[in-house]
Amino acid sequence: MNYTIEKVTTLIGARRFGNAEASIGFLLTDSRSLCFPEETLFFALKSERNDGHKYIDDLYRRGVRNFVVEQLPEKWEERYPNSNFLKVVGTLEALQRLAERHRDEFDIPVVGITGSNGKTMVKEWLYQLLSPSMVVTRSPRSYNSQVGVPLSVWLMNEQTQVGVFEAGISQPGEMQALRDIIQPTIGILTNLGSAHQENFPSMAAKCKEKLTLFHDTQAVVYCQDDELVNRCMSEFAYHGEQLAWSVKNNKAAFFVKLIEKKDVTTTVTYVYNGKTEGSYSIPFIDEASVTNSIVSAIAALYLGITTEQLAERMAKLEPVAMRLEVKEGQHGCTLINDSYNSDINSLDIALDFMSRRPDHKGRKRTLILSDIYQSGLTDEKLYHEVDDLCVQRGIKKFIGIGEHLQNNAAQFDNIDEKSFFKSVDEFIHSPEFGALSNEVILLKGARTFGFDRLTELLVQKVHETVLEVNLGAVVKNLNWYRSFMKPTTKLVCMIKADAYGAGAVEIAKTLQDHRVDYLAVAVADEGVTLRRNGITSNIMIMNPEMSAFKTMFDYDLEPEVYSFRLLDALVAAARKEGITGFPVHIKLDTGMHRLGFDPEKDIDELIDRLKHQNAIIPRSVFSHFVGSDSDDFDDFSAKQFALFDNASKKLQSAFKHKILRHIDNSAGIEHFPERQLDMCRLGLGLYGIDSRNNHIINNVSTLRTTILQMRNVPKGDTVGYSRKGKIDHDSVIAAIPIGYADGLNRHLGNRHCYCLVNGQKAEYVGNICMDVAMIDVTGIDCKEGDSVEIFGDDLPVTVLSDALDTIPYEVLTTISNRVKRVYFQD
Repeated sequence: MNYTIEKVTTLIGARRFGNAEASIGFLLTDSRSLCFPEETLFFALKSERNDGHKYIDDLYRRGVRNFVVEQLPEKWEERYPNSNFLKVVGTLEALQRLAERHRDEFDIPVVGITGSNGKTMVKEWLYQLLSPSMVVTRSPRSYNSQVGVPLSVWLMNEQTQVGVFEAGISQPGEMQALRDIIQPTIGILTNLGSAHQENFPSMAAKCKEKLTLFHDTQAVVYCQDDELVNRCMSEFAYHGEQLAWSVKNNKAAFFVKLIEKKDVTTTVTYVYNGKTEGSYSIPFIDEASVTNSIVSAIAALYLGITTEQLAERMAKLEPVAMRLEVKEGQHGCTLINDSYNSDINSLDIALDFMSRRPDHKGRKRTLILSDIYQSGLTDEKLYHEVDDLCVQRGIKKFIGIGEHLQNNAAQFDNIDEKSFFKSVDEFIHSPEFGALSNEVILLKGARTFGFDRLTELLVQKVHETVLEVNLGAVVKNLNWYRSFMKPTTKLVCMIKADAYGAGAVEIAKTLQDHRVDYLAVAVADEGVTLRRNGITSNIMIMNPEMSAFKTMFDYDLEPEVYSFRLLDALVAAARKEGITGFPVHIKLDTGMHRLGFDPEKDIDELIDRLKHQNAIIPRSVFSHFVGSDSDDFDDFSAKQFALFDNASKKLQSAFKHKILRHIDNSAGIEHFPERQLDMCRLGLGLYGIDSRNNHIINNVSTLRTTILQMRNVPKGDTVGYSRKGKIDHDSVIAAIPIGYADGLNRHLGNRHCYCLVNGQKAEYVGNICMDVAMIDVTGIDCKEGDSVEIFGDDLPVTVLSDALDTIPYEVLTTISNRVKRVYFQD
């Protein structure tokens, strides 16, 4: 649905400057995601750390002509001819108001989903249950924030018969705006957990804030067996239909009579509204899936799905892969695997993710796509839109799989390199499949087409042990520390030692995309690797080697300077190359006694030498707290800061240009906010570990392997080298393909630590070998091929570091490069 610019102006109550004609079909809040500039309306959102107004010039150059702003750019008539500026008091409020007015256009059922966990799963399963017979518009991925919700609701169009939207909150008072935008007719509360609890005075307060979403709904789905939720509902004075579910109360609107779990399925028998009896089976056995299926079933029945349809569709529920995976593929390919869902909106998001990742090799971007179902559009119009998206996002090669795509091949007249197949099997046996080489490939297909076979064949087989790296968690940790910082304070992110084992290139791409000010690595070669992989951010070299000066000049890598010997050699090398004004970072030793100039004895001579040359220029001056992670060292930290403060101010006073000062590390950002100065350095905290308390913030890295073999070992036998693994009872011992060559420390063996098998602790038995370890799985329900978590979401890496009497850094950085990294964006 498109709106004229005149209509938009009226809907958001803006004052219009400019009189260009325009039809608005796309809303944009992130300049990096521009796709169709001619029909785009950009909202220049402001936050503590960013201001969308500074991207107007770039967007205008790229073809955008319509902007919602809080202040007009200077000389806008001269600089931006044939454009429209809609001036409002608040751009976020204007975005939300436009989505609210758009929602008013629809008199259809709309489901609003909130809760601490399970929102996305319920949304996707409800879509799977409804979409065979209805056109459903739903939130893309987890678009449930103050910005995400209006962008989701905007996707509703003339074909939409049901809307399904998530609403997530982290602060009191946020739900009111989301309720006004979604205007749900039926509400779902998935559950109540601890997420964001630190921002609410009590669990009850958070529950009541979430219930605000349901104020005007016709019905609400919730768990009656949760005492807190039940009490809050009774106090809520709700006037609609209460679709409470219970496993205890047979008077509940949805009484769960029986839950039967088998090997791979669960059967739920229920009574709906006291009269309709039925049952369904789902291909899952975990508790979360069972609960999510129940609330999805209630909403589907309320929306008119019959018990027979429910049973049929529940049996076909597909798992929701709520992440976009990046894997190294065969023949120099990189795979971006998105089996999350298959529709035009999620395709656009996946293509945007693909287009924003720099590729140093200049490889062609390839899309492998299956038929898209239940779009509400004719095939001709749908695939014409797909063709447009591909062109805008830089797709050079298109492979379509499915009869609908094959029949509409003519719609892809803007892509030169294209081929079409009826099935995955036909594609696999074609010359085109064997010819895939040196490409960045997006796999986007419905599971019913068997795209998992493509992934299996295309992914590079290196090792059955993988390190999964959650790029979304990296961003959450970045923003968590930014929340402690002043908006004007810059940030250096440490990605030395291959980003603490997580993989520097992919981490750097993510950080660059989120506009960090500096990246820092240990040596020049690490910086060169980043540059060769398309990283253009400022890069700091913390331990520069004198043999690498030419490399640093060639690749714009800014070295730390910590001694007069290094300073003189660097100046001489720069002069030899005819270089002037090359930026460097001055290190002061205030107590670490590792590297650095003496802030009292050396500062005057340092200033003198810097002033009498023009080859290099100090960009920043910094030092390092010895013990910001412990209150015990606060007095020493204060002395360190006093030394640094005096010396750095003296250095600054000697130069006219701004020299950035920084001393806070991850712990210091949180512990010493008054010492953040011009810039801070984020290290271990970026990877999800709070060194102040050794707790996990948002886990980034999960090390997984699989069970190779299981055997019964009788009491009295031994396991492993040197017969160290003594068995004192009849046991089941499993072998897993990970050893000390992969980074699994030998000291964890002989029952000094454990891994997790199907959520249960399995101790390491005997000595850990180079390539294999043995674990005790006695009493654990498992089989060969089952996944094993070495550390990750359910087993914090700090458990291993504590067992080894070391720090998490050591565990993370010793993971071998032969362990395949799998990156995903949740």
